[in-house]
Amino acid sequence: MTTITMTSKGQVTLPAATRAKLRLAAGSKLLVSENERGEIVLRPKTGDVRRVRGALKYDGPPVTIDEMNEAIGRAAVKSFKRSIS
Repeated sequence: MTTITMTSKGQVTLPAATRAKLRLAAGSKLLVSENERGEIVLRPKTGDVRRVRGALKYDGPPVTIDEMNEAIGRAAVKSFKRSIS
């Protein structure tokens, strides 16, 4: 267990190992909650989807938002049908 110190401004510095484990970088957001035992829990807030732009390659024609929504709808129906079979 690591001990950290709070500054007079209420700031704390998380150890490098903790930041690495949570995949935190400068500007990262954390969600703070209290569990049923009264312990404070820190969880990284999900990142901005724009950070993954370009991660997947697509060589096909551009797809419209309507086409994307239709594909999502078809996949949701298919998933639902599998879940009740």
